[in-house]
Amino acid sequence: MKTDGTDAAIREFLRKADRAYSEHESGYANADATLRRLQDHIRQLETAVEDETEERLLR
Repeated sequence: MKTDGTDAAIREFLRKADRAYSEHESGYANADATLRRLQDHIRQLETAVEDETEERLLR
């Protein structure tokens, strides 16, 4: 079950991923740089979800 924190993390990830993709499509970033940014955003999302899960378990 998703919570507000997880929902916010997902929305933030999608916003950042969309921006990275748009910058690549517009020619502002090459493929390698775009993939690195997406990997960073994925890690941030994973961390946010893990933190939220841990927080729920501690309640």
